[in-house]
Amino acid sequence: MEAATPLPFAQVSVRNGRLVIDMLIVDDEVATRLASESAEPARFVIDALGVGARVLDRQESTAETEVVKAEFERMKAEFTERSRAVADRLDEKVEQVFAPEEGHVSRVFAKHFGDESSGAVQHKVRAVVAELAGQIREDVRKQFTSDSETNPIVAIQRATLKAMRESADQQALMVRAQTEQQASSMKTMAERVEAMRLELASLKAEKEKLVEVAAEAERGTAKGRTYEESVFEALDGIAHAQGDDCDAVGDVPGVGGKKGDVVVAIDACAGPARGRIVFEAKNSQIPKKKALAELDAAMDARGADYGVFVVPTDEKLPARTPQLREFNGDKLFVVFDPEDGSRLPLEVAYSLARARVLMTKGSGDGIDADAVRGEVERALGAMEEVRRIKQQLTHATNGIEGARTILDAMAAGVRAHLSEIGALLDAGDDVAAADAPVGAADDGSDAADDARPAPRFAAPPFAG
Repeated sequence: MEAATPLPFAQVSVRNGRLVIDMLIVDDEVATRLASESAEPARFVIDALGVGARVLDRQESTAETEVVKAEFERMKAEFTERSRAVADRLDEKVEQVFAPEEGHVSRVFAKHFGDESSGAVQHKVRAVVAELAGQIREDVRKQFTSDSETNPIVAIQRATLKAMRESADQQALMVRAQTEQQASSMKTMAERVEAMRLELASLKAEKEKLVEVAAEAERGTAKGRTYEESVFEALDGIAHAQGDDCDAVGDVPGVGGKKGDVVVAIDACAGPARGRIVFEAKNSQIPKKKALAELDAAMDARGADYGVFVVPTDEKLPARTPQLREFNGDKLFVVFDPEDGSRLPLEVAYSLARARVLMTKGSGDGIDADAVRGEVERALGAMEEVRRIKQQLTHATNGIEGARTILDAMAAGVRAHLSEIGALLDAGDDVAAADAPVGAADDGSDAADDARPAPRFAAPPFAG
């Protein structure tokens, strides 16, 4: 490194841990060249001063290191002499204690552990261990050969034999129970198979018969007429139990045409009709708007107060139209399938229409409308349960007899609601008859006819 060029300083001082140099001028060729080549000359000057300061500091540290090194060499020579003297003394003492023949430790080991010494430790330990081993063997032999409860083998044997006997008894009981259960199951299965075989044979024969009947019906135009006749037969049975008159009017012209297939005259068996219900039977699906229009036309043609649209299956109801839902307070749709064997939905529709007509006629003053409405809602709710159970019966093959029992119970509940509706209607008629003036029933007027008590609302027998 080149000698540093004397620097003309105006002032050099240390302020707040920093070196402050005023009016610094460096006349050094290398420093000037490097500063001119640097992108930041000021930063280069700071780095150059730092590097130079560290070099000077390192030179001073090297001088101090040489002094310390000389001191360590002197102390090392002195320590080596002292260590050699201590090692010689230690070797002498170790020789005295651990010498093979005359050492103190050798003499002590020979006394306590030598084979020729009768008082050696190993001989004493061997004797004690031999005595204890003999005593332990004798105790173990006595314990395991005795027949007392203290012998663990005896307790294990007894517990094992007891567990084996209990397990054998349980297995025998389980085998016996399983055998009996399997025999009972096989017997029940055989009975069910036989019953199913008979039922399948009956269903097969019935199906063949129905296929023949359906083929015969398809060959002509009597298919719709057959369904209308089935609806009329069912309604006639229901109307007869109510004291109503039922007529098939599909071929009889009315006012403006032959709309309407069956007309029911309420209480017509006991006197003048107190109202009329018209039933339109369709064996095909038509739109809801058209169905309502046909019911309106049928009601006008037959002078009816209420219209019921009857179809054989849910699929033939107007789209998005559930059965037993009223429209405009005087029309509803219902499903009646003659092949199903149940006319319960038709009974509910008939009773609901009859109640609506009687409530809107002259005898409504004495009828508890809220009670009738409540019974109607309960009947519809029970009918929904009947429909749900019938769907389950359609998809289920096992437990069908139990489901039919539930269905019959629900049907009986529906009829109970229908009977309650009839009782409420009769009670209203009794109140109206009591309030009417004496002799009103003999003047031949319509008011006298309206005041006449209606027969009790009796539910017809269930054909399902």
